[in-house]
Amino acid sequence: MDVDTNQPLGTPTWIDLGVPDLDRALDFYGAVFGWEFSIGPEEYGRYTTCLLRGRRVAAIAPTTDESAGRFWNVYLATPDCDATTERTRRAGGTVLAEPDDVMTQGRMALVRDPVGAQFGLWQGRDHIGCQVVDEPGSLVRNDLVTPDPEPARAFYAAVFDFSLDRNDDMPEANFTFLRRPDGHEVGGIMGTPGGASAWSTTFEVAGTDEVVRRAVHAGGSCDGATDFLYGRLATITDPFGAEFAVITRPEG
Repeated sequence: MDVDTNQPLGTPTWIDLGVPDLDRALDFYGAVFGWEFSIGPEEYGRYTTCLLRGRRVAAIAPTTDESAGRFWNVYLATPDCDATTERTRRAGGTVLAEPDDVMTQGRMALVRDPVGAQFGLWQGRDHIGCQVVDEPGSLVRNDLVTPDPEPARAFYAAVFDFSLDRNDDMPEANFTFLRRPDGHEVGGIMGTPGGASAWSTTFEVAGTDEVVRRAVHAGGSCDGATDFLYGRLATITDPFGAEFAVITRPEG
């Protein structure tokens, strides 16, 4: 699906990844998803846009910062980055990077929720975020995975006006849908024992097993794919330790 306008408040709108070896990362993700790349100039840190059908789907940039580990950063849309940052503070979150303009592209901030998960805020201008979603090779969903789901649910509802709906299709799972005021589902919160709190990133693919094969051949790792209610799912670790999931959804 093509996206040509800014998304409503709280919608996952952009993802990016910092890696120690940009060239190796482009080889890996190009092999896995068939992406093409537009490498930015040195003065902007070689921030590289990942393209599907010539349209933006993600970004990868070189970094030597090991302090936060390797993970795909998710940015939630906001029409007013400064106001949403203040709501984050009032709801118990921590501001890691104050709102700042990214040239004419947009305005962004980095924050951490009360259970320790980091995410970004993005107020799009020239750059609205992902221009392709919900099709093979692009972002299909983001979920917060945490051992402490109740404070997280209260926080995201307060900051983004989300409603919280139990997943009746999977009653055994401690999972809550996050829905915008218009009723659109934008993600979920999964309560799982142990581990750190983090936002997960899932890409849609046309064939999970084939994508796993390509990822392992390109230097990643995976324990294999499994079938569940919403499709065939696999978690892949890239050559730098960043995890992401891929899913083939049932037809129809």
